[in-house]
Amino acid sequence: EFYFKCGAHPTTDSETSVALNLVTTNSRCITCITCTDIRSPVLVFQCVHRHVICLDCFHLYCVTMLNDRQFIHDPEFGYSLPCVAGCPDSLIKELHHFRILGEEQYNRYQRYGAEECVLQMGGVLCPTPGCGAGLLPEPGLRRIVCEPGNGIGCGFVFCRECKEEFHEGECNSILSPQGAMAQKGYVVDEHAAMQARWEEASRETIKKTTKPCPNCNIPVEKNGGCMHMKCPRPQCRFEWCWNCGLEWNRTCMGDHWFD
Repeated sequence: EFYFKCGAHPTTDSETSVALNLVTTNSRCITCITCTDIRSPVLVFQCVHRHVICLDCFHLYCVTMLNDRQFIHDPEFGYSLPCVAGCPDSLIKELHHFRILGEEQYNRYQRYGAEECVLQMGGVLCPTPGCGAGLLPEPGLRRIVCEPGNGIGCGFVFCRECKEEFHEGECNSILSPQGAMAQKGYVVDEHAAMQARWEEASRETIKKTTKPCPNCNIPVEKNGGCMHMKCPRPQCRFEWCWNCGLEWNRTCMGDHWFD
């Protein structure tokens, strides 16, 4: 077995580092699915199209989804995100990839599961910046107090409906979470998604630099030399002409051996 060690700080023999298998150098010069720039390194999603996103845009994608509380719970992996284009069966399985967010945002991500548990139980989160304490008030109680104690809670009194400072009467629709300031979902341009396909770039490269063997049809690359080709497949070994695609013969040898 092979193990990775962190190069940023000393480790003991009992410590191992996790390989971020979705992060790779952009050797194929694929454009990022969101900013459309060609950057390296990139993260390649595990979807069928293998969409590519640069690390800066991945950071923005994760923070946006954290703010919108759009992370998806998987019973096996925990809270994760799918491909930014919304491709099916594309959840990131190795959650250490979210370490790319940096310490502050990664800590937010780690709190996300506990916060979601509170919300699913009918609770609320304190809206005060820097607090976010999970509260379980009585059902129907509109006046919520973020009780301080044990290092948790800030004392803020807020309205359960609009999450603003508590007030009598109806909530102001402008202050409502569903108002104009609500976060929008992460949108990906369809054309950019078509261009940012890791495997598609491989297919295009194969199409431009190879020809199929006339006998077994596997792609064969020509990187110099004469037109006399020999299929590299052990079960085939067919000898043919790169120029005309026919079985190698004296005519090919005489007419275009070195064209």
